[in-house]
Amino acid sequence: MKWQTIARAKARLAKEEGTLYKDWGGKLRVALAFPNDYYVAMSSLALQILYRRLNDFADVVCERLFWDKMAITQGEPLISLESQRPADAFDVLAFTISYEMDAFNLVAMLRQSGMPPLAEDRQQGEWPLFIAGGPVVSMNPEPIAPFFDAMVIGEGEEVLEDILALARANLPRPALLEALTHLPGVYVPLRHPADPTDPTFHPIERLWAREYGAYQPVTAVYTPDTEFGNMHLIEIARGCGRGCRFCLAGYIYRPPREQPLARILDWAQPAIKQGRRIGLVSAAVSDYSHINELAIILRRQGARISVSSMRTDPLSVPLVEAMAASGTKTLTVAPEAGSERLRRVINKPQPEATLFAAIELAEKLHFPHLKLYFIVGHPSETEADIQAIVDFTLEAKKRFHRQITINATPFVPKAQTPFQWAAMMPAKTLKKRQVFLQKALARHQVAVRADSPAWAEVQGVLARGDRRLARVLLAIDRPSVRGFHNALAEQGLDAGSYLAARDPAAPQPWQVVSPNVRLSFLQKEWRLAKATQVGHACPPGAKGCLVCGACDPAWAFREEISSGTEIISPSLPLTTEVIP
Repeated sequence: MKWQTIARAKARLAKEEGTLYKDWGGKLRVALAFPNDYYVAMSSLALQILYRRLNDFADVVCERLFWDKMAITQGEPLISLESQRPADAFDVLAFTISYEMDAFNLVAMLRQSGMPPLAEDRQQGEWPLFIAGGPVVSMNPEPIAPFFDAMVIGEGEEVLEDILALARANLPRPALLEALTHLPGVYVPLRHPADPTDPTFHPIERLWAREYGAYQPVTAVYTPDTEFGNMHLIEIARGCGRGCRFCLAGYIYRPPREQPLARILDWAQPAIKQGRRIGLVSAAVSDYSHINELAIILRRQGARISVSSMRTDPLSVPLVEAMAASGTKTLTVAPEAGSERLRRVINKPQPEATLFAAIELAEKLHFPHLKLYFIVGHPSETEADIQAIVDFTLEAKKRFHRQITINATPFVPKAQTPFQWAAMMPAKTLKKRQVFLQKALARHQVAVRADSPAWAEVQGVLARGDRRLARVLLAIDRPSVRGFHNALAEQGLDAGSYLAARDPAAPQPWQVVSPNVRLSFLQKEWRLAKATQVGHACPPGAKGCLVCGACDPAWAFREEISSGTEIISPSLPLTTEVIP
């Protein structure tokens, strides 16, 4: 092992606050792995929560593993951050996978570990237990399923203690895998048929936490080497019932749940005393039922505030004012589509008047920068809808007189959403529309940031793929668009079949997961989208309506929705984003 790798680890540790060091003697050794670099990984509140939660067990030592491009390039082994021990020294490797494109980093880490990447090749010998969880796994585990012994579908804290108990039992590998199949929400690919038409096939029900646990969904480790720079993150709510048809988080984290106001304020106090900025995290911060009160109290206490996302219906003026007073430089308004017609298709029927009210507030409060977020390539999108993005942006420019930037992100159909059956727009068409936006707005000094359509297609294949893609991923040495398509061809596959429209009545590979949202509900929303009609949405603060199937009667009709629901955050990017 080269000393440079150890030196980098120790340099990172020297900058951290809150790092947990535990003696290994007599303890279950768990490596919490994130298939992206340190900067991205430590921006994940989910990783932080799991790190604290696992180390809360007296007989467990949990350390962190990250994808490290430099170490991989230099042929260095995969080592933990805290003790710099190799990956194969642990009893459990627990991967948190938040993005489809991290599948490439995952394979690189598996190779770097020196252990067989495929679970079927680890059935003999003393190998760690490979487990995966996170949004990608809850959406569609199949493309990476062959790499793992077990995968947790949904909110893992519901089954964490049971998994640890089995890992401590020192069972032979076949017996361990068999025992894992009997745990709720746990998917064991080697013991489970992948074909939904198989008579023994059954979907794995998604876990979601109904009651609070004995942990805090707040930052555990502070570091300047992350997007948030020592910010104190607090998850104030989980889930979203707005029903945006393209949004994965809006379906796999149902039903909406909230933390009590008093508890959030308690969690904020130590950070306020330390002078840290408070980052409020949820799918839509402004949907929190006490958001105005929370913003006012935190501001009165001297807290500086950032948020993960907001909506403009209604717009929380106290929250935006608190952000401005905290020195926030950018306010993001996300219409997602340029025309009201297309906003109905995607089930974000926000009138332009409401959107422009938020922009006018940004001007009034002197935000230096306004970002407008759009998705290009929505189902039924036309060139007129792209022109509507230009028109909307120019109208915004009349109201906001400082820097404006727009994002033109390609639409990628996601499993477990009403758009899971939609065809993905060809990369050439997406690129043409992005270029049109760039040329049309450049003359007005509006910058257009656009993600690569070619890479978006790769993401689209992974989002709705099957188990055959694991072999494709293994065949790629260095990720590239051409390399991915070549590897597909070598396996007798092509991207077109994955990106094409799907039959809503046909079985799909991701049906191995039951998101608890009824298939009939998703099918109805898809029909409404094609008819340009707005669908169902759970209003903020809803106690449960039982329409989509995510809630159960015992939970839905309690007196208070926020009286005791446990929350573990997905990996949400913390920005100053306003999502209508």
